[in-house]
Amino acid sequence: MVNFSLEGKIALVTGASYGIGFAIATAYAEAGATIVFNDINQALVDKGLASYKEKGIEAHGYVCDVTDEDAVNKFIAQVTEEVGVIDILVNNAGIIKRIPMHEMSAAEFRQVIDIDLNGPFIVSKAVIPHMIKKGHGKIINVCSMMSELGRETVSAYAAAKGGLKMLTKNICSEYGEYNIQCNGIGPGYIATPQTAPLREKQADGTPHPFDSFIIAKTPAARWGTTEDLMGPAVFLASEASNFVNGHILYVDGGILAYLGKQP
Repeated sequence: MVNFSLEGKIALVTGASYGIGFAIATAYAEAGATIVFNDINQALVDKGLASYKEKGIEAHGYVCDVTDEDAVNKFIAQVTEEVGVIDILVNNAGIIKRIPMHEMSAAEFRQVIDIDLNGPFIVSKAVIPHMIKKGHGKIINVCSMMSELGRETVSAYAAAKGGLKMLTKNICSEYGEYNIQCNGIGPGYIATPQTAPLREKQADGTPHPFDSFIIAKTPAARWGTTEDLMGPAVFLASEASNFVNGHILYVDGGILAYLGKQP
Protein backbone atom coordinates (compact mmCIF):
# COMPACT_ATOMS: atom_id res chain seq x y z
CA MET A 1 0.00 0.00 0.00
CA VAL A 2 1.27 3.51 -0.82
CA ASN A 3 2.55 5.23 2.32
CA PHE A 4 1.50 8.84 2.85
CA SER A 5 2.34 8.75 6.56
CA LEU A 6 4.94 11.17 7.95
CA GLU A 7 5.12 9.47 11.35
CA GLY A 8 8.53 9.89 12.95
CA LYS A 9 9.64 12.55 10.43
CA ILE A 10 10.93 16.00 11.31
CA ALA A 11 9.76 18.71 8.91
CA LEU A 12 11.18 22.23 8.66
CA VAL A 13 8.93 24.71 6.90
CA THR A 14 10.51 28.15 6.52
CA GLY A 15 8.43 31.27 7.05
CA ALA A 16 5.52 29.17 8.32
CA SER A 17 3.92 31.50 10.88
CA TYR A 18 0.87 31.95 8.63
CA GLY A 19 -0.42 31.48 5.08
CA ILE A 20 0.77 28.74 2.75
CA GLY A 21 3.64 27.66 5.00
CA PHE A 22 1.33 27.33 7.99
CA ALA A 23 -1.12 25.22 5.97
CA ILE A 24 1.63 22.91 4.72
CA ALA A 25 3.09 22.49 8.21
CA THR A 26 -0.38 21.79 9.62
CA ALA A 27 -0.90 19.08 6.99
CA TYR A 28 2.44 17.53 7.91
CA ALA A 29 1.55 17.53 11.61
CA GLU A 30 -1.76 15.84 10.82
CA ALA A 31 0.21 13.21 8.86
CA GLY A 32 2.39 12.56 11.92
CA ALA A 33 5.44 14.79 11.47
CA THR A 34 7.16 16.92 14.10
CA ILE A 35 7.04 20.54 12.95
CA VAL A 36 9.88 23.06 13.01
CA PHE A 37 9.47 26.53 11.54
CA ASN A 38 11.26 29.84 11.51
CA ASP A 39 10.41 33.43 10.80
CA ILE A 40 12.20 36.74 10.56
CA ASN A 41 11.36 38.05 14.05
CA GLN A 42 10.12 36.88 17.44
CA ALA A 43 6.69 38.48 17.04
CA LEU A 44 5.96 36.36 13.97
CA VAL A 45 7.34 33.23 15.63
CA ASP A 46 5.12 33.85 18.65
CA LYS A 47 2.12 34.38 16.37
CA GLY A 48 2.89 31.09 14.63
CA LEU A 49 3.35 29.18 17.89
CA ALA A 50 -0.01 30.44 19.13
CA SER A 51 -1.73 29.44 15.87
CA TYR A 52 -0.23 25.95 15.96
CA LYS A 53 -1.19 25.55 19.61
CA GLU A 54 -4.81 26.44 18.72
CA LYS A 55 -4.76 23.44 16.38
CA GLY A 56 -3.22 21.20 19.03
CA ILE A 57 0.18 21.17 17.33
CA GLU A 58 3.33 21.48 19.45
CA ALA A 59 5.56 23.16 16.88
CA HIS A 60 9.15 24.28 17.42
CA GLY A 61 9.61 27.92 16.39
CA TYR A 62 12.88 29.78 15.85
CA VAL A 63 13.93 33.25 14.73
CA CYS A 64 16.18 33.03 11.66
CA ASP A 65 16.79 35.12 8.53
CA VAL A 66 17.06 32.64 5.63
CA THR A 67 19.34 35.03 3.72
CA ASP A 68 22.00 34.99 6.48
CA GLU A 69 24.17 31.93 5.86
CA ASP A 70 25.89 31.98 9.27
CA ALA A 71 22.54 32.34 11.05
CA VAL A 72 21.03 29.51 9.01
CA ASN A 73 23.95 27.18 9.79
CA LYS A 74 23.57 27.90 13.51
CA PHE A 75 19.80 27.44 13.26
CA ILE A 76 20.08 24.04 11.55
CA ALA A 77 22.71 22.93 14.10
CA GLN A 78 20.40 24.01 16.94
CA VAL A 79 17.39 22.19 15.43
CA THR A 80 19.50 19.05 14.90
CA GLU A 81 20.57 19.11 18.56
CA GLU A 82 17.21 20.06 20.09
CA VAL A 83 14.72 18.27 17.82
CA GLY A 84 16.64 15.96 15.50
CA VAL A 85 17.84 15.62 11.92
CA ILE A 86 15.52 17.26 9.40
CA ASP A 87 13.87 14.73 7.08
CA ILE A 88 11.69 17.20 5.16
CA LEU A 89 12.55 20.78 4.19
CA VAL A 90 9.99 23.11 2.67
CA ASN A 91 11.51 26.34 1.37
CA ASN A 92 8.44 28.52 1.75
CA ALA A 93 9.75 31.88 3.02
CA GLY A 94 9.35 34.54 0.35
CA ILE A 95 8.23 38.04 -0.55
CA ILE A 96 6.81 39.82 -3.58
CA LYS A 97 7.14 43.44 -4.62
CA ARG A 98 4.57 44.61 -7.18
CA ILE A 99 6.49 47.44 -8.87
CA PRO A 100 6.81 48.17 -12.61
CA MET A 101 10.29 47.05 -13.67
CA HIS A 102 11.36 50.50 -14.89
CA GLU A 103 10.45 51.94 -11.49
CA MET A 104 12.06 49.19 -9.40
CA SER A 105 15.47 49.87 -7.89
CA ALA A 106 18.26 47.32 -8.14
CA ALA A 107 18.21 47.10 -4.33
CA GLU A 108 14.52 46.14 -4.37
CA PHE A 109 15.17 43.57 -7.09
CA ARG A 110 18.07 42.09 -5.11
CA GLN A 111 15.96 41.86 -1.94
CA VAL A 112 13.37 39.69 -3.67
CA ILE A 113 16.05 37.50 -5.26
CA ASP A 114 17.85 37.22 -1.92
CA ILE A 115 14.83 35.97 0.01
CA ASP A 116 13.06 33.96 -2.70
CA LEU A 117 16.08 32.31 -4.36
CA ASN A 118 19.24 32.70 -2.29
CA GLY A 119 17.29 31.71 0.85
CA PRO A 120 16.28 28.28 -0.49
CA PHE A 121 19.85 27.74 -1.69
CA ILE A 122 21.29 28.59 1.74
CA VAL A 123 18.82 26.48 3.75
CA SER A 124 19.00 23.51 1.37
CA LYS A 125 22.79 23.61 1.47
CA ALA A 126 22.67 23.48 5.26
CA VAL A 127 20.39 20.42 5.49
CA ILE A 128 21.66 18.32 2.56
CA PRO A 129 24.78 16.95 4.34
CA HIS A 130 22.58 15.67 7.19
CA MET A 131 20.19 14.09 4.67
CA ILE A 132 23.08 12.41 2.87
CA LYS A 133 24.33 10.98 6.17
CA LYS A 134 20.84 9.78 7.12
CA GLY A 135 20.31 8.19 3.70
CA HIS A 136 17.15 10.04 2.68
CA GLY A 137 15.55 13.46 2.46
CA LYS A 138 12.75 15.46 0.91
CA ILE A 139 13.17 19.08 -0.22
CA ILE A 140 10.10 20.92 -1.47
CA ASN A 141 10.52 24.39 -2.93
CA VAL A 142 7.47 26.64 -3.05
CA CYS A 143 7.60 27.84 -6.64
CA SER A 144 4.85 29.71 -8.47
CA MET A 145 3.08 30.00 -11.79
CA MET A 146 5.58 32.83 -12.20
CA SER A 147 8.13 30.02 -12.57
CA GLU A 148 6.53 29.62 -16.02
CA LEU A 149 4.72 32.87 -16.84
CA GLY A 150 5.43 36.57 -16.72
CA ARG A 151 3.12 39.37 -15.67
CA GLU A 152 3.24 43.12 -15.18
CA THR A 153 4.99 44.44 -12.03
CA VAL A 154 6.53 41.15 -10.82
CA SER A 155 9.88 41.04 -12.67
CA ALA A 156 11.93 40.24 -9.57
CA TYR A 157 9.48 37.64 -8.28
CA ALA A 158 9.24 35.90 -11.66
CA ALA A 159 13.04 35.90 -12.00
CA ALA A 160 13.41 34.43 -8.50
CA LYS A 161 10.74 31.77 -8.94
CA GLY A 162 12.04 30.81 -12.38
CA GLY A 163 15.47 30.41 -10.79
CA LEU A 164 13.96 28.37 -7.96
CA LYS A 165 12.42 26.00 -10.51
CA MET A 166 15.87 25.37 -11.98
CA LEU A 167 17.49 25.10 -8.54
CA THR A 168 14.91 22.39 -7.81
CA LYS A 169 15.90 20.48 -10.92
CA ASN A 170 19.59 20.87 -10.14
CA ILE A 171 19.29 19.65 -6.54
CA CYS A 172 17.52 16.60 -7.97
CA SER A 173 20.32 16.11 -10.50
CA GLU A 174 23.10 16.52 -7.97
CA TYR A 175 21.72 14.63 -4.97
CA GLY A 176 19.21 12.11 -6.33
CA GLU A 177 21.76 9.33 -5.95
CA TYR A 178 21.72 9.91 -2.18
CA ASN A 179 17.97 9.15 -2.01
CA ILE A 180 17.13 12.84 -1.75
CA GLN A 181 14.06 13.95 -3.70
CA CYS A 182 13.77 17.64 -4.51
CA ASN A 183 10.51 18.82 -6.05
CA GLY A 184 8.60 22.05 -6.29
CA ILE A 185 5.01 22.89 -5.55
CA GLY A 186 3.62 25.69 -7.69
CA PRO A 187 0.57 27.33 -6.16
CA GLY A 188 -1.85 29.13 -8.40
CA TYR A 189 -3.61 32.21 -7.09
CA ILE A 190 -4.25 31.34 -3.46
CA ALA A 191 -6.39 33.38 -1.08
CA THR A 192 -3.83 34.46 1.55
CA PRO A 193 -2.97 37.72 3.32
CA GLN A 194 -0.31 38.29 0.64
CA THR A 195 -2.91 38.26 -2.16
CA ALA A 196 -5.64 40.05 -0.16
CA PRO A 197 -5.06 43.42 -1.92
CA LEU A 198 -5.89 41.75 -5.24
CA ARG A 199 -9.26 40.55 -3.92
CA GLU A 200 -10.49 43.73 -2.25
CA LYS A 201 -13.82 45.15 -3.38
CA GLN A 202 -13.73 48.48 -5.20
CA ALA A 203 -15.26 51.62 -3.69
CA ASP A 204 -18.47 50.99 -5.62
CA GLY A 205 -18.71 47.42 -4.32
CA THR A 206 -17.66 45.71 -7.54
CA PRO A 207 -14.92 43.06 -7.56
CA HIS A 208 -11.29 44.11 -7.99
CA PRO A 209 -10.50 43.86 -11.74
CA PHE A 210 -7.66 41.41 -11.00
CA ASP A 211 -10.02 39.24 -8.96
CA SER A 212 -12.40 39.03 -11.93
CA PHE A 213 -9.46 38.38 -14.28
CA ILE A 214 -8.16 35.43 -12.22
CA ILE A 215 -11.56 33.81 -11.86
CA ALA A 216 -12.08 34.09 -15.63
CA LYS A 217 -8.60 32.64 -16.31
CA THR A 218 -9.03 29.67 -13.95
CA PRO A 219 -10.99 26.65 -15.21
CA ALA A 220 -11.95 25.96 -11.58
CA ALA A 221 -13.51 29.48 -11.58
CA ARG A 222 -12.22 30.36 -8.12
CA TRP A 223 -9.14 31.31 -6.14
CA GLY A 224 -7.35 28.43 -4.50
CA THR A 225 -7.28 27.92 -0.75
CA THR A 226 -4.35 26.93 1.42
CA GLU A 227 -6.20 23.66 2.03
CA ASP A 228 -5.87 22.88 -1.70
CA LEU A 229 -2.09 22.68 -1.20
CA MET A 230 -2.13 20.33 1.78
CA GLY A 231 -2.59 16.99 0.00
CA PRO A 232 -0.04 17.71 -2.76
CA ALA A 233 2.49 18.88 -0.14
CA VAL A 234 2.03 15.68 1.90
CA PHE A 235 2.47 13.58 -1.26
CA LEU A 236 5.80 15.29 -2.06
CA ALA A 237 7.03 14.81 1.52
CA SER A 238 5.99 11.16 1.86
CA GLU A 239 7.27 7.81 0.64
CA ALA A 240 4.53 7.95 -2.01
CA SER A 241 6.82 10.26 -4.03
CA ASN A 242 10.09 8.35 -3.65
CA PHE A 243 10.56 8.10 -7.44
CA VAL A 244 9.33 11.63 -8.18
CA ASN A 245 12.28 13.98 -8.46
CA GLY A 246 12.95 17.33 -10.14
CA HIS A 247 9.24 17.86 -10.79
CA ILE A 248 7.19 21.03 -10.27
CA LEU A 249 3.64 20.13 -9.23
CA TYR A 250 1.40 23.05 -10.15
CA VAL A 251 -1.69 23.39 -7.98
CA ASP A 252 -3.38 26.15 -9.95
CA GLY A 253 -6.95 25.10 -10.76
CA GLY A 254 -5.87 24.59 -14.38
CA ILE A 255 -4.58 28.09 -15.24
CA LEU A 256 -1.40 26.87 -16.93
CA ALA A 257 -3.44 24.51 -19.14
CA TYR A 258 -5.92 27.16 -20.23
CA LEU A 259 -5.68 29.83 -22.92
CA GLY A 260 -8.79 31.59 -21.67
CA LYS A 261 -12.25 32.32 -23.03
CA GLN A 262 -12.65 34.13 -26.29
CA PRO A 263 -13.87 37.72 -25.68
